[in-house]
Amino acid sequence: MVDLRRCVAMLLALAVTVPLAACSDDKPALTGPAEAASAAPATSAVPESTTAALPATLSLTPAAGKKGVPVSTEIGLQVSNGKVTSVKLTDAKGKAVAGEFRDDNSSWVPGRTLATEQTYTAEVTATAENGTTTTAKTSFTTMGAPGRRTGTGLYLFDNQTYGVAMPVVVEFNPGIKKADRAAVQKRMFVETTPSQPGTWSWTSSGTQAYYRAPEYWQTGTTIKVRIAVGGLPTGKGIYGDRDRSATSKIGRKFEMNVDNATKKMTVVQDGKTIKTMPVSLGKKSTPSSSGHMVVMEKMESTVFDTTDTDGAGGYRTNIQYAQRLTWSGQYIHSAPWSTGSQGRTNVSHGCVNVGPSNASWLFAKTLVGDPVTVKGTGDALDYGNGWTPWDVSWKKFAEGSALPVPAELG
Repeated sequence: MVDLRRCVAMLLALAVTVPLAACSDDKPALTGPAEAASAAPATSAVPESTTAALPATLSLTPAAGKKGVPVSTEIGLQVSNGKVTSVKLTDAKGKAVAGEFRDDNSSWVPGRTLATEQTYTAEVTATAENGTTTTAKTSFTTMGAPGRRTGTGLYLFDNQTYGVAMPVVVEFNPGIKKADRAAVQKRMFVETTPSQPGTWSWTSSGTQAYYRAPEYWQTGTTIKVRIAVGGLPTGKGIYGDRDRSATSKIGRKFEMNVDNATKKMTVVQDGKTIKTMPVSLGKKSTPSSSGHMVVMEKMESTVFDTTDTDGAGGYRTNIQYAQRLTWSGQYIHSAPWSTGSQGRTNVSHGCVNVGPSNASWLFAKTLVGDPVTVKGTGDALDYGNGWTPWDVSWKKFAEGSALPVPAELG
């Protein structure tokens, strides 16, 4: 006869020893400090069939009550089982601060530098897959004014039209050390319409960083730039001086190609040669540099004065229609004294000499950012002597980035 009580006991033992299958969602990585300001308890593994019913969980940085926070701080976001749908940042008076999410949603970036020694409150809402919302808050206090600052400059201005080779150029003084460049580069934002992704590249000294795409900008492109380094730690107790921004346009494609072999400049607009003119380049003792350059500055009238550097061998001359190509002083400019040599012999101190009428014609048509190529002089352009990001291959240029370059950019 079967013992029913014994059978029941055996069935119960089997029921409690069979494990339940479970899985858990991966959490996105958080950019910034790992400490959490307002976090829900860790969620244990749950069956797949029930994850849709779970609420979202949130962790925020800066941590609640944290003091001495840089005024460049971002609101770090870590969320599981949902998506952050809103961030509201307010100052001590309740005034809202605008901002935007990073592309990877790892943080929310305030649209302006925060005030020093002020308390801010961030309220973040996440929406779960089931439509329920979770809200977390954190309050923090910013640091006082720093004692040492990194000076910055942006060679791009609002409502200006530039040539197709115009790089976004940012300057730092003192230069940014290699160990600190990634953090600084992460705060330099460029948006182009239509979209033409590019990357930043640093000069060896760290005093300048250039941004460009693999090819020249398309005509009609809008470039929106924000260098959000105000109050950003830039290394060794130094902080960025201020945010800088500009929104600009790209004009027609206008190229100037100078060949030492022919002593001529060929001007090409939108793929069509529109003018050829004779030139005189640097003589043997002061050769012109060969390379891919950009018009950096235009001056209808100026004075070239080398007496301070060259002493008795220097000169002081009034110059018309000067267009700067390098920091060392290579220009395209009017040179009525060398018209007899133009197209035949090199007699300049390194500049591209053109006749007065040709210089006037060029000056009226060029834009800052137009590309200029000089070849055949035997003297190579030094990288960083002017806006030189086009003087290297895209691969070489991208090697100067302090952050990984997106795979789609090669």
